[in-house]
Amino acid sequence: MSNNNTGANLGFEDKLWMAADKLRGTMDSAEYKHVVLGLIFLKYISDSFLEKYEALQAEEFADPEDRDEYLADNVFWVPTEARWSFLQGKAKDPKIGQLIDEAMTAIERDNKTLKGVLPKDYARPALDKSRLGELIDLIATIGLGDAESRKKDILGRVYEYFLAKFAEKEGKGGGEFYTPQCVVKLLVEMLEPYSGRVYDPCCGSGGMFVQAIKFVQAHSNGNGNGNGVPNGAKRNIAIYGQESNYTTFRLAKMNMAIRGIDANIQWADTFLNDKHKDLKADYVLANPPFNDEDWGFSKVKEDVRWAFGTPPAGGPRKQKDGSTINVDGGNANYAWIQHFVHHLSPGGTAGFVLANGSMSTNTSGEGEIRQKLIEADMVDCMIALPSQLFYTTQIPVCLWFITRSKKADAKRGFRDRQGETLFIDARKMGSLIDRTHRELSSDEIAEIARTYHAWRGEKKDGNYEDKPGFCKSATLEDIKSHHYVLTPGRYVGAEATQDDGVPFEEKMAELSATLYEQMRESIELDAVIRKNLEVLGYGE
Repeated sequence: MSNNNTGANLGFEDKLWMAADKLRGTMDSAEYKHVVLGLIFLKYISDSFLEKYEALQAEEFADPEDRDEYLADNVFWVPTEARWSFLQGKAKDPKIGQLIDEAMTAIERDNKTLKGVLPKDYARPALDKSRLGELIDLIATIGLGDAESRKKDILGRVYEYFLAKFAEKEGKGGGEFYTPQCVVKLLVEMLEPYSGRVYDPCCGSGGMFVQAIKFVQAHSNGNGNGNGVPNGAKRNIAIYGQESNYTTFRLAKMNMAIRGIDANIQWADTFLNDKHKDLKADYVLANPPFNDEDWGFSKVKEDVRWAFGTPPAGGPRKQKDGSTINVDGGNANYAWIQHFVHHLSPGGTAGFVLANGSMSTNTSGEGEIRQKLIEADMVDCMIALPSQLFYTTQIPVCLWFITRSKKADAKRGFRDRQGETLFIDARKMGSLIDRTHRELSSDEIAEIARTYHAWRGEKKDGNYEDKPGFCKSATLEDIKSHHYVLTPGRYVGAEATQDDGVPFEEKMAELSATLYEQMRESIELDAVIRKNLEVLGYGE
């Protein structure tokens, strides 16, 4: 069994989660998420503040109540009424909800970067105040913001673990704010964002940015800044993001703040109000909503971003019998792809997650857009991932890697790979961590990334070779002969025949997921045919 330690759980997080989850009572997980994460944030900045406060007390001429002393050290100023010791002392007070709301308001008032970010709904009647008090006592048992805890990234581990558990609890009805850590890590390891502008236009809770910083940290020789982030990481990477869901946007802002990451994250719909219109990013990392049908096409149908063809409108349309169908069978997948391409710098590369249907669909002009992208020699690598990686969907997904240039780049160690595309079939990788969810191990992530890097010509990763059943370097002619379909299984061929050791139940689960995706595409095609027949007068 390969090393399987991509998750944040290192021992105590699961116990903390179980204890916190018991306190949830009848509250919906989507609501409780903000209750818990808000308190974790409050405990972190209060710990950090207290450590600085005590240090100033020990200095002869320093004033521990001078806010500028904290700002100079990048420590959030915490007013008296918001300090953890004060709130914990009031944990059994029936007005504890109101006191926390006032604490959050005071912190936002005195720290402009947090304005409008923190949850302030702890006084609502639906929130059991005795359970809230118990939760405060529970979180009080963890050190989060002191130097030793920051060094171990205790806060990061707890925050990441809780985000994952909330995504699991919410399932398909929520959790869109969270991309599984192993998928994020794979994207970042593939792209190697050592320096430059990193962009995620659908950033959720900001996991892509956190992992990008961690990547730089792992490859940095510089000294840290005390928040688990090396000084060099902040200088080398500039972060830009956008998120349409306001609640999720606030999660992202909190996620960046607790890690000391300075990020330009905006709240707005990326298609309808692109807040980074002039940005040309060196790296795009994204996990856009899967197969999003109602994405606002009518307001941006003539947009400059659609350089390779107008994406399908998608969206519901009411039938005479009261039912609805997708207008043209399409969705936002190819709008997202072109948005990513539009924002790439001349040497930039984008890595992103899409549903498997994106690799082969011919619905509503999507096939033509894909063909143009391929003929422009922009598709660098395609990866088919195993099923059951996501909490939000069981359908199979893939990773796309698109680049503006495949020319040789001596500085980065890339060979000239014009006219070539790498295909990797990783569907048999990963192992089940429970009955319904699978995870890629660190070793598997490293193997996939090494394969891509070796193919690009990076000497540190050895020489590339095609491996039947796993990877294949294909030419544009090869892709053309497959009618511009980008499914890796069509190119890598079959591995040497032998028992692959995959249990029958797992094979059936993957087959079911694949059939579901094919059925969805068939339904969409049927809707398009019906619409065309109606236009011709045969649908009356």
